[in-house]
Amino acid sequence: MTDLEKNIHDTVVHLKEGKTILYPTDTIWGIGCDATDSIAIQNVFRIKKRPDVKSVLLLASSLNMVSNYVLALPAEAYKLITSSVRPLTIIYQGARNLPTELIGEDGSIGIRVTKDPFCSEVITQLGVPLVSTSANFSGTPFPGSFTEIDPRLIQKIDYVVQWRQQECSLNIPSKIIKFDLTGKLNIIRE
Repeated sequence: MTDLEKNIHDTVVHLKEGKTILYPTDTIWGIGCDATDSIAIQNVFRIKKRPDVKSVLLLASSLNMVSNYVLALPAEAYKLITSSVRPLTIIYQGARNLPTELIGEDGSIGIRVTKDPFCSEVITQLGVPLVSTSANFSGTPFPGSFTEIDPRLIQKIDYVVQWRQQECSLNIPSKIIKFDLTGKLNIIRE
C-alpha cells in the first residue's frame, strides 16, 4: 500500500466512525467530516468556534454526486466546473438530503467538485460529500499551509491526515459563485 493509499484508507475509516478530520484540499487545509453526520458537523462548528448560522461548504467527487444534494443542477454549472482552472465553489438553491446544520437560511448549499486526487478518492470511497471549512478558528486568518495551522486547533481534531503536510506553497480559497432562484449567476468571492 502506498502512502497515498494508506492516508486515504485511514481517513475514510475515521470519517465512517463519525470523526472530524484535518486534511489537505484542492485549495487550503480544511476541517471536515461526513456531510451526512449531524453530530460530526456540530463538532466541526464547536472546534472552529463558529456560529451555527454561518454555513460551510461541501466537497463532492462528481457532478453526479452534487445532483443528489440539490433540487436542480443548472446547465451552466457543468460548463463552469469543467472550464475553471481555479477551484470553484458553487452555491446552489434547493439543498436537499443534508442535515439542517449545513443548509443556508435561504435553502442553499455551497458545493465544490474537487479535482484533488486525495480528496476525490476519499469522497468516492466514503460515498457522500465532505464538509470543508478552513482550518482556523472563526474570525482568524486561514492558513496558507499546514505549518500555519494553530496547534491548539490541531489538538481538537480527531484525526490529522499525514498527506501533503510538508508542502510550503501558500494556497488560497476557491472562487465562489451563486445561482439565484432565477438562474442568474452572482460572484461572491473572486
